[in-house]
Amino acid sequence: MAQEYIEIRGARENNLQDVSLRLLKRKIIIFTGVSGSGKSSLVFDTIANEAQRLLFENFSMFVRNFLPRYPQPDAEAIENLNMAVLVDQKRLGGGSQSTVGTVTDIAPLLRMLFSRLGQPHVGYANVFSFNDPQGMCLECNGLGRKIGVDPEALVDRTKSLNEGAVIAPGLAGWERDLYQRSGLFDNDKKLADYTPEEWELLLNSGPRKYKLAIGNQEMNATYEGLVVKFNRKFISRDIQTLSERTRRQVEPFLKLGPCPLCKGARLNQAALNCKINGYNIAQLAALEIDDLIEIVREIDDPAVAPLVNTLVERLQHLVDIGLEYLSLERATDTLSGGESQRVKMVKHLNGSLVDVMYIFDEPSVGLHSRDVHRLNELLVKLRDKGNTVIVVEHDPDVIKVADYVVDMGPYAGSEGGQVVYQGSYAGLLQADTLTGNHLLRTRPLKESFRQASGSLPIVRATVNNLKNVSVNIPTGILTVVTGVAGSGKSSLINEAFLSQHREAVVIDQGSLSTSSRSNPATYTGIMDDVRKAFAAANNADAGLFSFNSKGACPNCQGLGVTYTDLGFLEGVKLPCEVCGGKRFKDEVLAYTLNGKSIADVLGMTVRQALEFFTIKEVRPKLQALSDVGLDYLTLGQPLSTLSGGECQRIKLASELHKRGSIYVMDEPTTGLHLSDIGRLLTIMNRLVDGGNTVVVIEHHLDIIRNADWIIDMGPEGGHKGGTVIFEGTPRDLLNAKNSLTSQYL
Repeated sequence: MAQEYIEIRGARENNLQDVSLRLLKRKIIIFTGVSGSGKSSLVFDTIANEAQRLLFENFSMFVRNFLPRYPQPDAEAIENLNMAVLVDQKRLGGGSQSTVGTVTDIAPLLRMLFSRLGQPHVGYANVFSFNDPQGMCLECNGLGRKIGVDPEALVDRTKSLNEGAVIAPGLAGWERDLYQRSGLFDNDKKLADYTPEEWELLLNSGPRKYKLAIGNQEMNATYEGLVVKFNRKFISRDIQTLSERTRRQVEPFLKLGPCPLCKGARLNQAALNCKINGYNIAQLAALEIDDLIEIVREIDDPAVAPLVNTLVERLQHLVDIGLEYLSLERATDTLSGGESQRVKMVKHLNGSLVDVMYIFDEPSVGLHSRDVHRLNELLVKLRDKGNTVIVVEHDPDVIKVADYVVDMGPYAGSEGGQVVYQGSYAGLLQADTLTGNHLLRTRPLKESFRQASGSLPIVRATVNNLKNVSVNIPTGILTVVTGVAGSGKSSLINEAFLSQHREAVVIDQGSLSTSSRSNPATYTGIMDDVRKAFAAANNADAGLFSFNSKGACPNCQGLGVTYTDLGFLEGVKLPCEVCGGKRFKDEVLAYTLNGKSIADVLGMTVRQALEFFTIKEVRPKLQALSDVGLDYLTLGQPLSTLSGGECQRIKLASELHKRGSIYVMDEPTTGLHLSDIGRLLTIMNRLVDGGNTVVVIEHHLDIIRNADWIIDMGPEGGHKGGTVIFEGTPRDLLNAKNSLTSQYL
């Protein structure tokens, strides 16, 4: 049957060189190859794009106005496609209103459960939503946080009331004295020794009447907690009405803290008082998923059995994929790229569609070696339901599970874009391609380790799940921070360490720019020197050699393409007919430097530019791009077309020349082919040998084996993690019995 295969003929998107392929459906097909070899161009820009476009063509013109528009990929034919579901690594945004519970569609089920079973009954499901006016806490509008006063600023806990423990700014002397004269406290007891009830009374008590002794008489007086009084006097009023002096006194003590009414639960009191088996909905949403699933399983009311079964099934998917350490209330914008991708997968696992094309972009990112098998089980489960699973991947343990492998190459950029091998995994191991040659090769454990020149302390860190962690980051050597997903690696380095050492250079996977006007030459600063050189050689204005300035082609404003808007149809993007896509005015293109025009220079790859340029400011920057394995990029390629791994390496290249710095890298092997890991290690070692301190968060065993020092977090994720379980050299780690990382080394 013809339609049992997906047919691609003559694909030429980006660097693809007339690629033709037949892919058998209902199999796991894994695309491999070096970064820039054309995997994404084939899988995302050709197959996925066309599938989305064909799907959207089924909707009415009216509906299509609201959908993203996909241009027709550059290929002779793409046939027999199924509907595509894309699972990529784009971070899930959505601000504080979007949580793991809302994005996996588990929160609505939980709300429904409480509306049916919770006691006392309070109404429909929307009463349990902090995004709904009927459910939100009115004190903080459902945000869970509010500008308030820091209680620590109001009292000195080392003193008693008689010793002057109340130090709140902006209160008159007699107002402070009222606390010891209220008769509600033991005035000689240090505040540090207060019971939770006394503490609550001192800070948060609402107005209450008491008898105040004045001389030998008593008068009726009203007592209110310090925080309540402070809020009433200074915060509830419009801050503009306070005098300048009072405002200066009070402002340093204000901070965004948990809402005093809902204590961060975001719901109103009626919703919070409604409980099932002793828990309210906010308490359940705050539990880690492996604890929550046990509590949900115990609900045995036959009236809600189908609801409970669905809830357990969805929560179990999160556990199966290794996210059991997350809670449903966790905001999605705090998840890493790998976590975002796995959360999206869970959403699709609940789906009952079959014969769909699932397309994954490096799903192993952020996964510890121990958890990769969980991912593989998931891919197999999707295939066995009757779906076609297409994966772009570098991890050897994931590639093993393929029914069919397509290896792209032979190299990157203009030297890539061809299929260099297709067939079974066993055949790939024998194939003479970069992937085949490197799959079974492992680097030996480092023999000798550098000695630290000093240390940078992290003191009593409690961010997220860190359990009061104090640890020293050694200086002048290569430190790798390891541990399973959710163990606290990012909290330790990206939050605790960076907040205490702000001078560090951070190289992460965040995208560089979505503008089509920035490119490697502008980002690294090469372009400034090139423009000066052109201006000097031709005795012309440097602004002429910028397509964002005076030199821009007047027809396309320097974009190189023109857009024709066809209303509700797909807009057409064509190369500009005046400059032919070169982006510059003709008069600018007439100027040359060593026989090349500015457009010729922007069309050069980094490797070609290295041979062409002798300018002493430009060469080190080009060399850095080459060193990080990007010598296939052209100087003029828009940054918006780069992958996450490429973005990270461009950042790395632009930071390489700094000396005596602290470098923090977050999973730099993301998107890197096995053959490039050696290059990355060379760069890290060069940075350290140049007197820098390098700290890397990483799962890749080749990087771990080559560290000078390892800090292993764990033992598990979430509340079972957050401690340092090992510090030492990779050789010492081999004998660490309690470390999961040790078992894979």
